[in-house]
Amino acid sequence: MQKTTQKVRNIGISAHIDSGKTTLTERILFFTKRIHAIHEVKGKDGVGATMDSMELEKERGITIASAATYCEWLEHEINIIDTPGHIDFTIEVERSLRVLDGAILVLCAVGGVQSQSITVDQQMRRYKIPFVAFVNKCDRSGANPFRITDQIKEKLGHNAVAMQMPIGLEADFKGVADLVTMKAFYFDGNNGEYVRTEDIPDHLLVEAERRREELIDAASMFSDELTEAILEEQEVSEDMIIAAVRKGTLAREMIPVFMGSAYKNKGIQPLLDAVVNLMPCPSDVQNEAIEIDNGERAVVLSSDPDAPLVALVFKLEDGQYGQLTYLRVYQGSLCKGDTIINVRNRKKIRVGRLARMHADQMEDIETIPAGYIGALFGIECSSGDTFVSPGINLSMTSMFVPEPVISLAIAPKDNKSQNNMSKALGRFSKEDPTFRTYVDDETNETIIEGMGELHLEIYVERMHREYHAEITIGKPRVAYREAITCRSEFNYTHKKQTGGAGQFGRVAGYMEPVADTDFVFENQIVGGKIPTQFIAACEKGFRSSMAKGPKMEFPVTGIKVVINDGAAHAVDSSEMAFQAAARGAFRESYQKARPVILEPIMKVAVETPTEFLGAAMGLLNQRRGIIVGSQEEGPHCVVEAKVPLAEMFGFATVLRSATQGKAQFTMEFSNYKKLPQSIAENLQK
Repeated sequence: MQKTTQKVRNIGISAHIDSGKTTLTERILFFTKRIHAIHEVKGKDGVGATMDSMELEKERGITIASAATYCEWLEHEINIIDTPGHIDFTIEVERSLRVLDGAILVLCAVGGVQSQSITVDQQMRRYKIPFVAFVNKCDRSGANPFRITDQIKEKLGHNAVAMQMPIGLEADFKGVADLVTMKAFYFDGNNGEYVRTEDIPDHLLVEAERRREELIDAASMFSDELTEAILEEQEVSEDMIIAAVRKGTLAREMIPVFMGSAYKNKGIQPLLDAVVNLMPCPSDVQNEAIEIDNGERAVVLSSDPDAPLVALVFKLEDGQYGQLTYLRVYQGSLCKGDTIINVRNRKKIRVGRLARMHADQMEDIETIPAGYIGALFGIECSSGDTFVSPGINLSMTSMFVPEPVISLAIAPKDNKSQNNMSKALGRFSKEDPTFRTYVDDETNETIIEGMGELHLEIYVERMHREYHAEITIGKPRVAYREAITCRSEFNYTHKKQTGGAGQFGRVAGYMEPVADTDFVFENQIVGGKIPTQFIAACEKGFRSSMAKGPKMEFPVTGIKVVINDGAAHAVDSSEMAFQAAARGAFRESYQKARPVILEPIMKVAVETPTEFLGAAMGLLNQRRGIIVGSQEEGPHCVVEAKVPLAEMFGFATVLRSATQGKAQFTMEFSNYKKLPQSIAENLQK
């Protein structure tokens, strides 16, 4: 393992669903001799792509968890993380980008900049990650890479510049013309492993000259040497162009666009050259940590392998040998046998075994120097923890975790499943910060929350496969409430005569609705009609009746009880008797107070591109929502509405399908409101 960080590249491959990320990674591994045969994502041979190592991933042909691997090209070592494209697995992309230095944004030559491409672009912006764009699928009918280059400018607002030109398109896609060297590359052999370099065909020369001018013009912004050469009309060398483009890319002020077709093995080698020539090495990127003792002051880390260690855990996985912890070393080196400290809980950890990953296989290594990504074994920690050498107290800022948007109720079918289910939930919520689980106090159901229906469906499926837990899933029950609407009097006597001392207690007074609180108890008794020691028992009796309302057994809220009269017996009265009297008085008076059912109302904010504003408002109106307002924020609109929780189940999926996956929403509890009569009647059935 070479120790020079100049020759290391940490890159991620991220894009919209089905743009060809995993296929591209598979080709990169093949051309760099990491694997010796190519398997397709939904291949007929049933092997599945190398990076989709989970059974579920192979079956569905989608990537669920990001997988890490590394390869070598032109004596440079490239660490690659293949990430999922579905919005349900956003956290996987978020985690990977947190520890990478650069990225390849894969775009489909037909679909172009799609919703998830926009999300990924926002994430890259959050972590200031330089990237190159790769327009894949140039062999599909309707492919137009230059239209996509324009879309990157318009929709993402980046300065995109084509570095290549396709030779033929759709079914006639033969190769690419490189605008820097002005040569045409063709890819021969069964799998395109032989690159044949020729002159650019005559019919493309004029356009190639024009596009090269545009490229040099854009690159000259970043290099005085290049500008001088143009002005003095000297020969512009290839190295000058590449140096200028690299500078622009690292500053995120220029996005080089490459073209090809991963499935047809065309255009991959020039992309690898670009990763080596244009992407940052670990020392090009400025990483900061915060000093915990010193008021969270930012400290710039050096990528010196001999400095004190600072490393960040970005992913946990349950391997067959215990917990596997993926980490990226930012400063210093992590060696076998070292003692390191987890900053979050100050625990000392001894490093036993270090490995580097290739999808689900691993190889043991002795040390992980700064700038590298590796894995540790059997260490207790959480995602986002920082490891440091003893004596320093720095923490890497952890990553942004979005709030869950959808929840499901799950129940095990038998006792064995109960144990397995709790094991699975414990592990999943530790691995994935966007997956949360809790037990609802009111309904006693186990609720799981996540980023979308697919997200939760995959976890339920994994419980079944990996833990053999048989579970049933359903909609979570809504926490309804009951309340009264008018004042009603009560005068109730509780009498019970058995052998010996009986029970006697009379309470009289009234109950009325009250706003903003659950229960108010007021004692207006004068002259000791009910002895003081029994007043607390009366209150306890009323309070216990609130837990289950007589109407439909929902908790009761918003009641003021006033007692102003009563009677006690010198022998037969007791705390028990007054509690029973209070419960009876509550039941008698409650029916006369015209009880109603209340439902929880959520405050929902939908963020959508302007063209889908009507569709989003329509969906909210269909769900008995009241729109409070909407405002424009650049190309997006935010609609605020109050919607009943009962109508919000499955909203994430409906909203995504209505807006091509471009809208997202957040919701929080607002207040309780009376349930309409027709819906209340359905509930009672």
